[in-house]
Amino acid sequence: MVYQSSTLEAMVMSSVKVNPCFWRGKKVFLTGHTGFKGSWLSLWLSSMGAEVTGYALAPNTNPNLYDVLDIKSLINLSMIGDIRNLDLLQNTMSNANPDIVIHMAAQPLVRYSYLNPVETYATNVMGTVNVLEATRHVESVRATVVVTSDKCYENKEQDRGYTEHEPMGGYDPYSNSKGCAELVTSSYRQSYFSNNTRENFLASARAGNVIGGGDWSEDRLIPDAIRAFESGKPIILRNPLATRPWQHVLEPLSGYLILAEALFEKGSAFTSAWNFGPLDKDNRSVKDVIDLIISEWGNSALWKCDETENPHEAKLLKLDCTKANIQLGWTPKWSLEIATQKIVEWQKKFNSNENMNKFSLKQIEEYQSNLY
Repeated sequence: MVYQSSTLEAMVMSSVKVNPCFWRGKKVFLTGHTGFKGSWLSLWLSSMGAEVTGYALAPNTNPNLYDVLDIKSLINLSMIGDIRNLDLLQNTMSNANPDIVIHMAAQPLVRYSYLNPVETYATNVMGTVNVLEATRHVESVRATVVVTSDKCYENKEQDRGYTEHEPMGGYDPYSNSKGCAELVTSSYRQSYFSNNTRENFLASARAGNVIGGGDWSEDRLIPDAIRAFESGKPIILRNPLATRPWQHVLEPLSGYLILAEALFEKGSAFTSAWNFGPLDKDNRSVKDVIDLIISEWGNSALWKCDETENPHEAKLLKLDCTKANIQLGWTPKWSLEIATQKIVEWQKKFNSNENMNKFSLKQIEEYQSNLY
């Protein structure tokens, strides 16, 4: 059964929240903790009293959210390591003795993958193999969530959203590597994580296009726009009419946390793939997103269309999140308008030298309380 967006909107106010009591004292092994999403999740987990061991490469931008929030001081251990190094990964995980593993480390950029396909596949596919191989040998783990991408699907540019059972694909190396990571996860689940006496339950999670404060990555829409606006230049848009499932970073992170709790407490009923995307109305064009950012930013911010030739990128992509809505009680809370407001608010606080740890926690509290 597929719900219309109006039905899902009606469910938002009664949606399940992340449960701080569950996470208090839980040992969490988080890959990718130095990245944009990983730093937000590290902050959230530590604020709830979880004991976090992070494993990732060093941040690749300056500034970066990991340093801005001083994540290293908040978590139990921050191991700078490569998920392609199985020995180091396995030793670190074994020493951490985690209850829950959340795998988010990845090469996350489409255009970078065209230039570096071998690195992309090695990180996103064999990196996932290594994480799962390490996980299956650590007796303490009860729940494992592998995060991939909405781009894992064989994209037919269809109007309806993709459901979790549809075929994997991917035109470019990044998207295809995420489809491969899903197949790896499915194989490990069936081969090693099903009907085992240890009760280590494995699921995968697919988010939309994640945006939020504190992202300084290269070749991403919002960071590129903010860099342009701060330098008094227009943002150059490659595909202004391309449509994506835009969502604030806290949306999918809440989904991962709710899914991990369900795996830990209820087990095999949740060992499958899950979509965590926005409401249908927030499947909007690149132009729409930038126009919203511009309206919040002010100061004569502008955009222009890129007239040069660029590599292929999907023009239409949607997720059907009915399964997460019905079975997990998860629904999006913040519209695209609210998300863009929160991003500009975050960036302007950062530019004013505010305490960003405190302000970021405030946004998490607002999200949990569903405050606009």
